[in-house]
Order: sequence, then C-alpha cells, then structure tokens
Amino acid sequence: MTAPDWQPTLVGPTLLVRPLRADDLEMLYAAAADPEIWAIHPEPTRYLRPVFEAGFFASALASGAAFVVIDRATERIIGSSRYYDSKPEERSVCIGFTFLARTHWGGTTNGELKRLMLDYAFQYVDTVWFHIGKTNWRSRKAVEKVGAVFAHEDEFVVHGTSSTHVLYRIDRPGGAVNDSDPS
Repeated sequence: MTAPDWQPTLVGPTLLVRPLRADDLEMLYAAAADPEIWAIHPEPTRYLRPVFEAGFFASALASGAAFVVIDRATERIIGSSRYYDSKPEERSVCIGFTFLARTHWGGTTNGELKRLMLDYAFQYVDTVWFHIGKTNWRSRKAVEKVGAVFAHEDEFVVHGTSSTHVLYRIDRPGGAVNDSDPS
C-alpha cells in the first residue's frame, strides 16, 4: 500500500479543502478572529492575533497536514482542519484543529468537510479519532452528527496547560482497509 499523503486537495459540492500555505495567514485569521468561535474551546483566546499566529497557525503550517477550507461559491477561506497523529501500526489517524466561520455553522459545511476528510482517510486507515475539549459541546455534537462515537476521556497538555479531552472515533465502514493503491 502506498503511504498516505496527509495533505491532499479535496473537492466537495460546496467546499475546496486544500493544503495550508504561509500566504494564507491573513485570510485564515480573518475567519478565526471571532471570539465566539473559541468561547468554549480549551484555548479561548485563540481569536487574538498573537495567540492564533504563534500557536495555531505556526503549528498547522509545520504539521504538513493542515488545510484551509474554502467556500467554492465565494472563494473565501472559511476555516481550517488537519490530520494529525497518524499511526500506521494501528491503522489510525486523527482529524481535528477544525474551526469554521460562524457564517457556516448549523448547516451542511462541517458535515461535508468531515465526510471529505473521512472518505480520504479511510483509503488508508481503519479508525479515525477526534480529540475534543470536554466542555466543547458544539464540537462534540458536530462529530456525533457525522457518526463518531464517544470512546473515553484523557488528559492532554496543550501549550503547557493540561485539560481533559473526550475522544471520539469512527471506524471504517466495512472493516479492513483496501490494500490496493487508491490513486
């Protein structure tokens, strides 16, 4: 089996999900600068430019597996997501660090984004994990809507601060990964 490229370009009916680039900072920050997006997040000050740029954006760019989410109708960046913590020996990967502009809350955008990322991931893995701050009910409900199930709680240290996260999982429909080359 070919090793996965965890930063492909994915195209859906209303979204373009493409690799994050350094020159995306301004447009991505414009989508992230709303304090309401981060209000129940474990890092609620992420809307502040220095916190966003030095923490979220720098680590996303360094990950080599982060995306911008673009509304195809407006061609505007409306959020971000990424793959992380790929474990080939366990046939698993995580999807997270996802946020969307409030203009795209409550509709089909998150479902389309997650479906694109899940469909791609399941070409290579059997399990996709989501790590969510325990009190981030909006994100918890969003992953439940795409079929993720609660697995357990765990402690994570994010930027030097420990917090309880809940872990959700989705298993590949039909069982084992297709070992043929998906390209």
